[in-house]
Amino acid sequence: MDMQVSAISWDAVRVVLDGRLDIAGSAKIDIPFNVAAGTNRHVIVDMSAVTFIASIGIRTLVIGAKTVQRRGGKLLLLSPQPDVEQVLETIGVTDLLPIVRDEAEAITAIRS
Repeated sequence: MDMQVSAISWDAVRVVLDGRLDIAGSAKIDIPFNVAAGTNRHVIVDMSAVTFIASIGIRTLVIGAKTVQRRGGKLLLLSPQPDVEQVLETIGVTDLLPIVRDEAEAITAIRS
């Protein structure tokens, strides 16, 4: 799992995840992901290159979302692959981890 963080604005970042968000992938990004969530009001997580998500990966995303929400921000998932999206919808976390289709939709959602 690779992770890249880039600023979108003074209070928002885009986190690009690439690979499998399984136990090994989660272990690799857990701390830097939590740092990104803890230091930014809004986080857009580009999931388009995530090919697999396990419960430990969902845990990483949920902890980040709760961290952001405590400070009045939003964490959004950008363009997850169909299999990953189906897992997230099946377990019912899309209220906490809203899914958006493009970056423009994400920017609109964090500004509303």
